[in-house]
Amino acid sequence: MTAAHRHPAAPKPLWRPSPERVDAARLTRFHALAADRFGAPPPLSGDPAASYAALHRWSVTDLDAFWRAVAVFFDVGFAQDGGPALAESGMPGARWFPRARLNYAEHALRHGLSEERAGEPALLWVSEDQEPAPVRWSELRRQTGSLAAALRALGVRPGDRVAGYLPNTPEAVVALLATAAVGAVWTSCAPDFGARAVLDRFEQVEPTVLVAVDGCRYGGRVHDRTDTVAELRAGLPSLRATVHVPLMGTPTPSGALSWQELTGQDTEPVFEQVPFDHPLWVLYSSGTTGLPKAIVHSQGGILLEHLKQLGLHCDLGPGDRLFWHTSTGWMMWNFLVSGLLVGSTVVLYDGSPVYPDAAAQWRVAERTRATLFGTSAAYVTASAKADVHPGRDLDLSATRCVATTGSPLPPDGFRWLHDEVSPDLWIASVSGGTDVCSCFAGAVPTLPVHVGELQAACLGTDLRSYAPDGTALTDEVGELVVTTPMPSMPVRFWNDPDGSRYRDSYFGMFPGVWRHGDWTTVTSWGGVVIHGRSDATLNRQGVRMGSADIYEAVERLPQIRESLVIGLEQPDGGYWMPLFVHLAEGAALDDTLRRSITQVIRERLSPRHVPDEVIEIPGVPHTLTGKRMEVPVKRLLQGAALEQAANPGSVDNPELLAFFARLARERATVSDDDYSR
Repeated sequence: MTAAHRHPAAPKPLWRPSPERVDAARLTRFHALAADRFGAPPPLSGDPAASYAALHRWSVTDLDAFWRAVAVFFDVGFAQDGGPALAESGMPGARWFPRARLNYAEHALRHGLSEERAGEPALLWVSEDQEPAPVRWSELRRQTGSLAAALRALGVRPGDRVAGYLPNTPEAVVALLATAAVGAVWTSCAPDFGARAVLDRFEQVEPTVLVAVDGCRYGGRVHDRTDTVAELRAGLPSLRATVHVPLMGTPTPSGALSWQELTGQDTEPVFEQVPFDHPLWVLYSSGTTGLPKAIVHSQGGILLEHLKQLGLHCDLGPGDRLFWHTSTGWMMWNFLVSGLLVGSTVVLYDGSPVYPDAAAQWRVAERTRATLFGTSAAYVTASAKADVHPGRDLDLSATRCVATTGSPLPPDGFRWLHDEVSPDLWIASVSGGTDVCSCFAGAVPTLPVHVGELQAACLGTDLRSYAPDGTALTDEVGELVVTTPMPSMPVRFWNDPDGSRYRDSYFGMFPGVWRHGDWTTVTSWGGVVIHGRSDATLNRQGVRMGSADIYEAVERLPQIRESLVIGLEQPDGGYWMPLFVHLAEGAALDDTLRRSITQVIRERLSPRHVPDEVIEIPGVPHTLTGKRMEVPVKRLLQGAALEQAANPGSVDNPELLAFFARLARERATVSDDDYSR
């Protein structure tokens, strides 16, 4: 059964869109066009759930017609006829629109061509200490044209790489768009990355130009990055030029070029028309072990996927404002910038998510009148624990949707948003990955929201839950797989000439089927539940359990700031499942709290989920994009050396991994003593 099948036994929803909202959705208009011109089944009057299920089935069984319909609906400007949408359908190796030529940046900037929109804000930049500052469509277009001409004058050609070491500011957006206009390949890291972590990424792609900031403000403090930039310049022999962005007002260093000079010309952008599969950017996996994977996405694939995702699933267009808290080192920044493709104003917040207090992001949503506010599930949980009341204390009347990603939004998070923001709020928990720079499942503006679930698999995404033998499962936990190609799947990995690393990453378990590495349940009414990473499996007595379920239960307790659970197979055939807890300020891990932890897990999950041991830790280690590092911690506890278990440059706080390495040594010593006795 596919993810789109519906069943009358669906539970009572937390929220349901009004008939007026369904009728006004761009998804509804798209369905009508697809039925009229491309052979999609017609919409079913008065039954949006059945209509979406039918549309979804068509979108994954007639990929050619579906993606041609997306291109027509969003008026994609092919410089020459694109031909068939899908020339080769095998995975890996699918080929899309083989005759098409286009440019991503041209589509991102076309909404500012009309006189009526040229003066409207394309970007709203907000920092910790300033009110929203607009960058108008005409100015964004002018700066992009000026920088693109400067890049060409520097000898940058299609396929060359331009790297950004930049915070979430308008300069980063201009640099990305100018790079794409030239047909060069963009790649970026945020200034919270240290020099070694940046070089681990940029050295792989050998950039010809580096666009770098002198520093940034974060958490109420100024962070100087001039020494780091000097290290990057010294460590990247491929560089022909460095462009200095003086966010802190410092003078241009010797041998560097001035951002103001390169973007100060009144130049109309020239857009290189490139093949559909021409590289747009390189994103990086977390790189928890070894070098991060350098993932290449195409101009055409990202253009079509993001038009579909932002226009149809997020229901965004001209007049809307998209705010997603992110940094330039995370795929959500690239996704955020693509809000320009649908003509929306993109809100760029450069600052801490919780400075000066836990309501910081909610205030940005209020000040910018954000239509859609995207954040992390962890931030929603933190807001609830900090006793934030957004709906009571702030004017969020413009915000019709709050979307979350990074980890599954727990059921309590759904209820808190519903109760504390608005009962008419569309809550969109979404899930995808850097690998496709998009979502596999999540927001559908015409469907109800059920607590703890993503609304449905996205159009064009044949998401399923697989048993180990490749059998599709319904209402059971299995591997999240995608059985048909998506345009935004990587065209390749950088420095993977035979494609072996790419194939091993996604297609090793089920040949010809994308395995993403998450546990999921596809419900009989079409919802999707994400249970956590399948490579960090908890498996007791043959029963698989998702770590996210345990986090959701344990972190309900106010004494628990964050937790980490690991399952370890023991040499004697046993299984040890410790729960590590980072306590809230003032809390103590005493017998009373241990009993509370056991009780909440037993009551909300099952006795099988109760950990063997609860251990206090100074903090939970994360990747630089905020993911809990379950697998490296598991490797450390299995006895791996620290340098083998994780790349220190990929960790937000390497000392936390060192703590687990010491714990592993202490446990090994105790075990040896027991054996000798």
